[in-house]
Amino acid sequence: MSFQGFREIIKFAIEKEKEAVFFYEDASSQQKFSDARKMFKDFADEERKHQALLEGFLKGEKTIADYDLKWIPDMKRSDYLVDIPYEKGMSYADILRLAMKREEKSLALYNKLGREIDDKELDRIFKMLAQEEAKHKLALETLYDDYMAKMGD
Repeated sequence: MSFQGFREIIKFAIEKEKEAVFFYEDASSQQKFSDARKMFKDFADEERKHQALLEGFLKGEKTIADYDLKWIPDMKRSDYLVDIPYEKGMSYADILRLAMKREEKSLALYNKLGREIDDKELDRIFKMLAQEEAKHKLALETLYDDYMAKMGD
């Protein structure tokens, strides 16, 4: 994948965030239990915040220098899961698995793209995007671990 510069990367990332919003909203609508619905709506809201942040970069309201990069730990739970297709009415555990894999793939994509670019500013953008995906991945893996522990696994 090749990008011609800052604006093209940001537009690509905005589309990825929009896809994630759609996924989490759809997953929320499929849940029987209010806690699960709320969790997925919260994730959709987080993706909307990422979209707004990225749109702020495009409008010049924010700069990448304003973003604080931090190391996010990786529990690596999703590394041991297989991809599963999304199906309406999936169980809570399966939706968590699916969401973890989605975040894992987004994280891997942004890390890969960052390694392939020589421009320091563009590399920082990919690091920021990867960090945001890593935060979601960690949150989902934590939810999954907690849920599986409650289920006796």
